[in-house]
Amino acid sequence: MSTGGPDLFVICKNCQSEVSPYITECPYCGNRLRRRAPTLPRPGEKAKKPAGRGGGGLSRLIGAVRAPGVRAQPASLRRMPESSRWAHLRPYGTIALVAASCVMYVVTRAEPELFLKMPILGALEGHWWRLFTYQFAYFGENIGVYALVAIVAIGLFGWRLEQRYGPVAVLAVFFGAGVTGGLAALAVYSEPIAYGANAGALGLLAAWAVPDVKAARARSYYEGDLLGTAVFAGLLVAIAFAAATASWLAGVVGGLVGLLAGYCLESLSGSDGAG
Repeated sequence: MSTGGPDLFVICKNCQSEVSPYITECPYCGNRLRRRAPTLPRPGEKAKKPAGRGGGGLSRLIGAVRAPGVRAQPASLRRMPESSRWAHLRPYGTIALVAASCVMYVVTRAEPELFLKMPILGALEGHWWRLFTYQFAYFGENIGVYALVAIVAIGLFGWRLEQRYGPVAVLAVFFGAGVTGGLAALAVYSEPIAYGANAGALGLLAAWAVPDVKAARARSYYEGDLLGTAVFAGLLVAIAFAAATASWLAGVVGGLVGLLAGYCLESLSGSDGAG
């Protein structure tokens, strides 16, 4: 009910929590509520309400977020991509991928013979599991930077993607991008060499960026930093070029697979939301 005064709270569209109308980000899930905080009313002064066609505090909030000169979002982009079903849960899929990468980084240094069973080194010769394990293999001189960037990308973009679609989607994108990238390297090179998770990391990054890319193309408000995302993607590709043991082709193909998966997940999520 509106009594002419300021709203006591607004509803976060991501996690459905009641939050203060004078903050820019939800304290529970980190969702961006508006670009800047509203001006607090002076004592005895009525709060100014954004001009519009009425509606509840949520409608006024949406109107306040829209920047001057930016067209209204299409109906398919107005909803927030994060699903409240997963927003409050721990990102177990991403945690498992990061933990496995860190553990194998340590273990393969203690047991170098184990490392030789993991990467793609020439033809598979029946060792099909290397298509899955090569993304957890890091070994050699100056490999620490490559491992750090790849694992950080997995943790960052996997976590954000898992908030939208859940752990199964994260694991499917990671391994789907990695396996497809590995198969591409095997098909193109006579003696392919590939290890490290640049393919899976780029797949997660691309899948996460799809909703923001669509919003940017529609000149609508979006939450993510597409410039920072592009820099991270360029860094992953550049490291693959610099490290002879990291296949840049596997990484690029993995990114394309992630892009396709992101569009599929967005379409399925849109269909579910419409229903």
